[in-house]
Amino acid sequence: MAASLRTFCTAVSRQSIRPFSSSCVTLAGKKWRLENGLARSGSEYGPLTDLPDWSYADGRPAPPLKGQIRRQKQREEFARRAVYLSAEVDEGMKRWQEKKEEEKQKEEHVKSLLLKPKGNLLKNKK
Repeated sequence: MAASLRTFCTAVSRQSIRPFSSSCVTLAGKKWRLENGLARSGSEYGPLTDLPDWSYADGRPAPPLKGQIRRQKQREEFARRAVYLSAEVDEGMKRWQEKKEEEKQKEEHVKSLLLKPKGNLLKNKK
């Protein structure tokens, strides 16, 4: 049946004046959402995804769903990784600064060894 549908679609696309599109409908509005700083699709994050679907009549919250727990774990892992990488960059910058200072001190030390006092400075030392 799938093969017959495929042949029908190709036959229609060859004979029709307008092009036949078989793109995914769920991508509708993706460009607009990305341009406006929203998620790629409407179901990635936001109140419809993050908040519970229901609650008890007495006001108690509903237990979290599996998807909500999974997304929460993913966000926590992402936050941990961001903090770890930020600390790693800070440590690298600190080491780079220390190395630069050390090189500067070595260079000044070499200059002080190579340069000898001249003129009045030489006479004052004796």
